[in-house]
Amino acid sequence: MNPLMEVASAIQLAVAPAFLLTAIGATLTVMTNRLARIIDRFRVLNEGRAKLSNDDLLELNMLRLRAKWTHWAIALTTLSALLTCIVIASIFIGTEIQFNFDQFIAFLFIGAMSALIFGLISFTREVTLSKNVVKQ
Repeated sequence: MNPLMEVASAIQLAVAPAFLLTAIGATLTVMTNRLARIIDRFRVLNEGRAKLSNDDLLELNMLRLRAKWTHWAIALTTLSALLTCIVIASIFIGTEIQFNFDQFIAFLFIGAMSALIFGLISFTREVTLSKNVVKQ
């Protein structure tokens, strides 16, 4: 195969992970916005710390817990994005140096999907905690 065809083939292989990267980026935006809202509410409650009611103290503890789950969701989803970037780079590097990175790419992609799964589970946990507060 000529070099131009090899690069074209690599581009075709990299398209799906590139779309995945776009979706991960949008998901990260949602997660960081939720974290920002949690932090804002925490700051509002913390300003009047001396006169907090028991309900406010419970809310502060819940906000801490939600922030922890959101942080894990962001960290794991970011790891997924980084691994996806390495997958894309590996596709092109393997094409350029004529080296078979198939197993390495498969391992990275499995890692990216695993990190994304656990990131989404963490995010779902945070949303559930948030919903339970409203329910009470």
